[in-house]
Amino acid sequence: MDRTKKLHIAMFPWLAYGHTMPLLEVSKFLAQRGHRISYICTPKNISRLPKLPPHLSSNLSFVEFSLPHVHGLPPGVESTSEVPINKVPYLKRAYDKLRDPLSHFLKNSNVNWIIHDFAPYWLPGIAAPLGINLVFFSIFNASSSAFGGPPSALLGDHRKRPEDYTVIPEWIDYPCNNVAFKLYEIVNYQQCMDDDMSDIHRIGRLIQGCQFVTVRTCFEFEWDVIKLLIKLYQKPVVPLDSKGEKSVLYIAFDSEVNLSEESMHQLAFGIGKSNLTFIWVVRNSPVGEGQMNDIIPPGFEKRVSNRGLVLRDWAPQLRILAHSSVGGFLTHCGWSSIIEALMYSRALILFSGGNSDQGLNARLLHGKKVGLEIERNEVDGSFTSDLVAATIRRVMVEPEGEVLRANAQAMREIFGNEELSNNYLNEFTRFIEEFSPSACHC
Repeated sequence: MDRTKKLHIAMFPWLAYGHTMPLLEVSKFLAQRGHRISYICTPKNISRLPKLPPHLSSNLSFVEFSLPHVHGLPPGVESTSEVPINKVPYLKRAYDKLRDPLSHFLKNSNVNWIIHDFAPYWLPGIAAPLGINLVFFSIFNASSSAFGGPPSALLGDHRKRPEDYTVIPEWIDYPCNNVAFKLYEIVNYQQCMDDDMSDIHRIGRLIQGCQFVTVRTCFEFEWDVIKLLIKLYQKPVVPLDSKGEKSVLYIAFDSEVNLSEESMHQLAFGIGKSNLTFIWVVRNSPVGEGQMNDIIPPGFEKRVSNRGLVLRDWAPQLRILAHSSVGGFLTHCGWSSIIEALMYSRALILFSGGNSDQGLNARLLHGKKVGLEIERNEVDGSFTSDLVAATIRRVMVEPEGEVLRANAQAMREIFGNEELSNNYLNEFTRFIEEFSPSACHC
């Protein structure tokens, strides 16, 4: 197509901050290129996004769809951060009910492309008759996507038991350093699956129905894996990379990570035993019907007050990670948080939250020697405070962690490289502008 023609592009994220923000960043980039963007989401999720720069307001508009009520979902809930993990399937059923209002919007809006998340498996069925092209925007890296496999594996019965996800699949044709789930991770992840339509089937349907897939990684980090994805998916895969010195440990988990009280106590005691200065952002866990549970051990904050700062619910993560005094990041292994840490060369203490791709990310980063995973029981995920303390100290201060710190420092040349990031965003934009279905074997 003529690259001077401006497109109307709809963005349709899943209802979680770790999904809405990456899509907003891409929306802003496309709007700067002169394309018209309709960012579609629910009112509360839109209200949580940062304000747009004034110069983008003419090209980027928010379209609010009220989330339909479904039985089992607490009233007023619109995001994963507001419910415990076992209630997330009800949120997915409510999200699926957005099909009708979205269909009505698309029929009356002259949309050329929809950039969508993993959840709306029904989207190809309403987009294709309208001649609308689809981009499956995976917020995950290429290794996590490759572990899922081709659509035939995602939609078939290749994996029948949780244990089937704890081994490296046969289609992996590159050295992968044991990037597979631990049993407790996949059991935990399956709690948020809808019995009627699992996440795996949603992804399989969307890969089949889209024109191309984009993943949040780059060739510099995952060359072999991206090549494999192109072979597995039989369609284009476009990388989309986005964006006392070093003595302080920063700890933050996503609001959707729900740890037991015992796990939180062991984690806290381990942080204390490390004897390092730290900043810990604690997000109390939802327990249902708007109630939140404080899971910090009693008296912990007072005991560590001379060297530890506990912040409740929110902190400016990028500003903290950018500070020169921060040397390490104890993370739940969400990919967005990992990208932010490696932008600033922060070595990683890897503690998988057990949701989605987090366990696979932990294996990937451990294998690339930019962080160290806290050792846990592979069946139930239990661990000790002593192991937490030892892992923190090895990554942050001990001589045997020097290779980890050096490798993390080198990652800034990839993840903190604004020119490289913009090159990938430009290539992504060019692909949309020049896309021709006849040139793609889809």
